[in-house]
Amino acid sequence: MTNTVILTIVILTLVGLVLALVLYWVAKKFKVEEDPRIDEVEKVMPGANCGGCGFAGCRAFADAAVKAPNLDSMFCPVGGNDVMKKVAGILGYEVKEKAPQVAVVRCNGSCANRPRTNVYDGVQSCKVKAALYSGDTGCPYGCLGCGDCVEACQFGAISMDSETGLPVVDESKCTACGACVRACPKGVIELRNKGPRSMRVFVSCINKDKGGVARKACIAACIGCGKCAKVCPHGAITVENNLAYIDFTKCKLCKKCVAECPTGAIHAVNFPVLPAKPAAAPAKPASAPAPKPAATAKPAATAKPAAAPSEKPAATKPAAPLEKPAATAKPAATAKPASAPSEKPAAPKPAAPAEKPAATAKPAAAPEDATKVNKEKKEAANE
Repeated sequence: MTNTVILTIVILTLVGLVLALVLYWVAKKFKVEEDPRIDEVEKVMPGANCGGCGFAGCRAFADAAVKAPNLDSMFCPVGGNDVMKKVAGILGYEVKEKAPQVAVVRCNGSCANRPRTNVYDGVQSCKVKAALYSGDTGCPYGCLGCGDCVEACQFGAISMDSETGLPVVDESKCTACGACVRACPKGVIELRNKGPRSMRVFVSCINKDKGGVARKACIAACIGCGKCAKVCPHGAITVENNLAYIDFTKCKLCKKCVAECPTGAIHAVNFPVLPAKPAAAPAKPASAPAPKPAATAKPAATAKPAAAPSEKPAATKPAAPLEKPAATAKPAATAKPASAPSEKPAAPKPAAPAEKPAATAKPAAAPEDATKVNKEKKEAANE
């Protein structure tokens, strides 16, 4: 009995040793040599394993980066330019900085803009909902509102707005990993450059129906009128399949298209509200009164009419002495019976008084003849 036990132990030990030697030989024979730099690159990676770089995880990215001849086609959106500089330093490559990006929801079909035509009572998943039908509104292109993008985001950068029914992206948390882009079955979310000071201009609509159909489904839809493309001085806007698109690499943020869009489908985000515009409005009235004082100076011209009244009394003064001699000529006063026409029945004859001065002018000539006669008498007396 004891011999059997000892024999069994010996046999098992020998078998174990043989198998160990076989495994050692196989490991040496089929050994896969791995570049030690892969571990170094993996250490500087953020470790999110989000797949935003296009690989299965950070380890796969590090392996591809080590084997790649350059890093031009590789970028870690979570780590950004800082991580890529570290990777380039380990591998001895040069890397170009890329503009930071952010996820943008290109749908403005809120509850107010896009009325619902039916009620969906099923699994709350955008993929399931999109597989069943076009959605619970008249727009077959818009956001379905089930929140698959929220579940796909590992950084908590997306949340659903209960008022609008649309996802909202928190730019401070978004790493542009693209998980939400891949999770959306409608392709509503897009990665775009953040822009200077996070300012961006984009068309918040992906509806490719004709203008009338799109506007009927959503009052804020792009109708493909092309007005934005006509006013854009940089050629950043194209209109294809009844839908306008702004190329963020060409857009200079002039916002001319925003003012031109008749439906408000083009959005300008994070632009500062300039106080100069309200200040400019009062400035114009301030400049307008300036010429008005010059216009008020014209009342000086009204002073000229003041000279006219001064002339009128001057005209009346010579008339007064003419009347005085007429007054001395009482015979003219005897002409008062001629004033009988001033009676009420003769009142409509205003011309009669106008003739009286002419009548009084004739007796005025008599005193002049009398003076001449007196002068002649004095001259005769002197002689």
